[in-house]
Amino acid sequence: MWIMSHPWQEEPTRPPCSLPVGNATQMDMSVTEATHRRDAAPPTLPEARRRFGFLVSGTAMVLLIAAVAAPSPVYPLYQTEWHLAPVTLTAMFAIYVAGLLVVLLTAGSLSDFVGRRPVIVAASLISIAGLVLLAIAPSAGWVMVARVVQGVSMALAVGALGAALLDFAPPGRARLAAMLNGSLPPIGLALGALVGSGLVEFGPDPTRLVYVIIAVLVALVTVPLCFLPERNERRPGALASLAPTVALPAEVRGIFVAVLGCLLASWALGGLYLGMGASIVRSVFDIQAAVVGGVAIAVVTGIGALTGILTQRQDALRVMLTGGAALIVGPLLMVLSVTADLPWLFFVSSVVGGVGFGAGFQGGLRMIVAESPAADRAGVLSSVYLVCYLSFGVPCLVAGLLTPSLGLTTVIVGYTVFVCLLAALAMLLQLTRASARRSELLADADDAADR
Repeated sequence: MWIMSHPWQEEPTRPPCSLPVGNATQMDMSVTEATHRRDAAPPTLPEARRRFGFLVSGTAMVLLIAAVAAPSPVYPLYQTEWHLAPVTLTAMFAIYVAGLLVVLLTAGSLSDFVGRRPVIVAASLISIAGLVLLAIAPSAGWVMVARVVQGVSMALAVGALGAALLDFAPPGRARLAAMLNGSLPPIGLALGALVGSGLVEFGPDPTRLVYVIIAVLVALVTVPLCFLPERNERRPGALASLAPTVALPAEVRGIFVAVLGCLLASWALGGLYLGMGASIVRSVFDIQAAVVGGVAIAVVTGIGALTGILTQRQDALRVMLTGGAALIVGPLLMVLSVTADLPWLFFVSSVVGGVGFGAGFQGGLRMIVAESPAADRAGVLSSVYLVCYLSFGVPCLVAGLLTPSLGLTTVIVGYTVFVCLLAALAMLLQLTRASARRSELLADADDAADR
């Protein structure tokens, strides 16, 4: 088995000489230098302000991502009310990638230059604007505009908030912040899906109330965000940073390529549930209750978050390989469930897929964060989320285009095979690339420092 121990058990520290990567002395020096660059400490904050920044940043990340997931249970209602084609339905989910892509490529690293607070507050205000547009939307066109606005908000938020969590992490607890960067997005997705589906099923105004409630919550968290401490000092180059680019320092590129397949597979599976999960439950299994579709989404994302939390002290590479295996088994079980019309097996596949989503993303992200210099954290995280959210939206959009001609069941089979191939490729890369082992050593060094 790939999982070695429970998260509360101590894990033995692997000596550098046991890794089959180059000369041991050179490895010790390179790890020491990388760790020093990564952990170059920003100005010290009083403990109370550091805790405040950590709590507010984490809360804001959950709520802003919940806002992106909230429309998913509402899509079938839009389809019925506005007589929408399947491609329009998936386009409403995936179109946010347009706004996200442009902003991640231009302003993804902006908070590394101007500070976290102004970028995060701007992201929160834009998120509220997107939710207001969704609440008043009279047609599919309005929903698509609102989704683009949500994409802009998400692009500004993920890098800056992820970097803020690392900035405000308790001393010696960089692993905790890396774990939260991997676990809070699935928690936000689960929250948005559950709240949305519950209000669709039981609320008085199912196509609007969820947006109003989440907008109020985002507005409430925006107030303390205005007082967020700054640990990242301003530096020149903000305008130059807006040139379209993918911010990947040289020391990160190798491991980024090595884990890319698992990141893509994890978020492509998440996109299948967020974009089409409610339609699968309704159309394939003929279950009309909206809350059941929301639960399906929440199972895969909630289990993903729980997996990330429980594996935070386990070996990063083994966590990712476990996720890769689950990202093959879970989708294959989904194929069996939809072809044999077995709703119970669909939920079993969601649990297994959730393990893959959480472990695949968490393990890969931890390995990238381990080699990321402190001064470039927002840019690196924005690059990670760029590929994650592209795989979250684009395959789902393609699936919507193909559904009218191929049928929903055939499209689901093809989609899941695509996820399996990505996960298999990632596992092959991890088992053959020496750079992955070097990053594992850095993650182990974090564990030793934490203990």
